[in-house]
Amino acid sequence: MRTALVYHEDMTAPRLLWEDPECAIERPERLTSALGLLRQRGLEQRCLRVAAREASEAELGLVHSPEYVALLRGTQALGTEELQALSGQFDAVYFHPSTFHSARLAAGAGLQLVDAVLTGAVRNGLALVRPPGHHSQRAAANGFCVFNNVAIAARHAQQTHGLRRILIVDWDIHHGQGIQYTFEDDPSVLYFSWHRYEHGRFWPYLPESDASAVGQGPGRGFTVNLPWNQFDPELVLVSAGFDSAIGDPEGQMQATPECFAHLTQLLQALAGGRVCAMLEGGYNLESLSESVCMTVQALLGDPAPPLSGPMVPHRSALESIQSVRAAQAPHWTSLQQQDSAPVLSPSTRSPERPSPLLSEGPGSQAAAAPSALLDGLHLRPMPPVCTAVALTSLDAAPVLPPDIPHQEGPAPEEETQSWASLHEALATDETTSALGKLLYLLDRILDGKVSSGITAAPASAAAATLDVAVRRSLSRGAQRLLCVAVGQLDRPSHLADHGTTLWLSIRGKEAAALSMFHVSMPLPGTAGGFLNFLLALVLPLAYSFWPDLVLLALGPDHGLRAPQAALLASLLRVPAGCRVLALVDEGSTPQLVGILAQVLHGEAPPGLGPLGMASPEDTRALVRLRGQLEPQWKLLQVAAPA
Repeated sequence: MRTALVYHEDMTAPRLLWEDPECAIERPERLTSALGLLRQRGLEQRCLRVAAREASEAELGLVHSPEYVALLRGTQALGTEELQALSGQFDAVYFHPSTFHSARLAAGAGLQLVDAVLTGAVRNGLALVRPPGHHSQRAAANGFCVFNNVAIAARHAQQTHGLRRILIVDWDIHHGQGIQYTFEDDPSVLYFSWHRYEHGRFWPYLPESDASAVGQGPGRGFTVNLPWNQFDPELVLVSAGFDSAIGDPEGQMQATPECFAHLTQLLQALAGGRVCAMLEGGYNLESLSESVCMTVQALLGDPAPPLSGPMVPHRSALESIQSVRAAQAPHWTSLQQQDSAPVLSPSTRSPERPSPLLSEGPGSQAAAAPSALLDGLHLRPMPPVCTAVALTSLDAAPVLPPDIPHQEGPAPEEETQSWASLHEALATDETTSALGKLLYLLDRILDGKVSSGITAAPASAAAATLDVAVRRSLSRGAQRLLCVAVGQLDRPSHLADHGTTLWLSIRGKEAAALSMFHVSMPLPGTAGGFLNFLLALVLPLAYSFWPDLVLLALGPDHGLRAPQAALLASLLRVPAGCRVLALVDEGSTPQLVGILAQVLHGEAPPGLGPLGMASPEDTRALVRLRGQLEPQWKLLQVAAPA
């Protein structure tokens, strides 16, 4: 199985024994509700179920002081009044006689998940745990957190498995200051947190939660408060808090559950897909459960549902990004190469009156009644990914995953001949046979029988075959078709700029936005330049356009190495709901076809290897293209309007 689910029912035992409105939201139902929906959706049954174990006190000591561990051990024998008095010594914390056991299980669940992923028993997984951990510090509980589960797992991965580069992504609505403090001087751990800050007016009210906090000593530049793939992590740990989800009383934000599916899928392009998520916050049971299900579906490789709402960034988000870029630029060459806009709204101004940890606000209406909002999202599980191939002379069977079928049946001969008559290049038996297989596979994708596929065409007929694929997709009702053409493949002259087709040409003669829906870019000369191109142009355009289907064509002289092609396909499948048809040159190697099949089937792409800096020419071309396209495609913005 590819995905582990780590849990133990004993983690539902701790509960609040006295009146405390601030702490009442951290309750056992957070786990039972999420697990119940996982079972109802059939997701738990598709995972490798692992019972959590207790972390040893030596393992807890990887992050916490012996005195603090001893203090927590002693809570097992305390009465209610003593527990309440001790809880009052910390910020937003309550203790229960079973807290020590439950917190050791939560930390141990993270250790088991990391061990399972790094030994190859599973590819990824989720630890469904409480109490959460990312606020906990060396000698202090904080914000419902007792032991720092993610930090302990990271130290364990370093010391037991010898990892040298770990990425921690924290998407909880609150800044995980406990993780930041643990690794702020450690350059082997990149901590990336995006959280609600409000210029210091949102809990935990810390100046070090701001973008200006970048780490200390040798760890400067490895704390990012707002990831850069140049870090090339060996493992991704996720502090998976869902209190930014719609209806949550803590975050009072409007993130819909499918957002977390997209975040998870994008992270799986890193570290060979070795992603370990551990539950942190999330206090509205309905949105928490939906968000957990979306995360597990993404870990399992299921398509992510489309995001709702316009793809336009808020000004406040752009200002935050500017602040982060300015703070991080001295430490990352990729940012030094790019033109940085001035920081418009620095977060260092004096904070106003703090809001309480639990407060009324603009999102309180959503917090009170999220059901109507969630019902409108149609959050039903999408079918598992099924990838198929339809090939002619290319013998790729030895490198294909065993569960990927080879589609033998071509389209009806009369239909194939009708489409072939459009191009002289499709007049031979060889080209007609390849076209028939493409049409058959394309129809199966459009009919929902398979989610993605790979087919091949002779080099002499690659452009003609791609043109037929475009025409066929539009004639079958595709509303938004993204065509990414790599190599000597020109845009068909019959395509008009009316919004149904976005044509992106890679290895074009020059960088040019010929129209809003026709973009040409030379292939960057370094792996670093290629990565910048994907993340700064291709992915934002794909998310802005929201394609029904992606046609990825690797034509003659496409110039992509197999890992580059795999990363391109892996990223394109996320906004397309995994509906990708890859058309390759029949001269391609079986290894290329095999690796494309793996990533379209949900496997992680291989690493790009040494990245190297993008050339000045590639950087200028990218900046110029973004500037030309930004007025039409708002997701290309990286700076707030002046």
